[in-house]
Amino acid sequence: MKPREPIPKQTITLSVNEQQHTIAIEPRRILLDALRHDLGLTGTKKVCAMGDCGACTVHLDGEAVYSCLVLGVECDGRDVATIEGVADGNDLHPIQQAFIECDAYQCGYCTAGQIMSLKALLDHNDAPNESDIVRSVSGNLCRCGAYQNIVKAGVAAAEKMQEAQNGN
Repeated sequence: MKPREPIPKQTITLSVNEQQHTIAIEPRRILLDALRHDLGLTGTKKVCAMGDCGACTVHLDGEAVYSCLVLGVECDGRDVATIEGVADGNDLHPIQQAFIECDAYQCGYCTAGQIMSLKALLDHNDAPNESDIVRSVSGNLCRCGAYQNIVKAGVAAAEKMQEAQNGN
């Protein structure tokens, strides 16, 4: 039996958290694995790898996507934002601060995906209601059941961001 030939890699360039990266990946590699294994960005979690849990949520060109359902080669020349790019240095983003203040995490495994989903909402809607917030995280599973506190954190973050925008 003849050994299998390696799959040829394709070189792509991604802007991840506003930094350019050029990597060579197999065409079958999902964005999630490219982020975690090729770029060392492990804040994005791999749980189901089937688009069921939302733990791998990132922003692709400003929209929340499950990185386990996107091929890395599809992202050539595109902008990707991960949880590692949310804080501003040591200053937490209002969503991150609200998660702490509202005790919106238990084990923390879903937290990055939850925050990225909420951030996508708040980037496009500066005055969401509770229903908008629930809808934005509806694709993110929390195995610890912190849903009420996650929604509270979303409301609190929206209020903080509105206050900052209004100069209060």
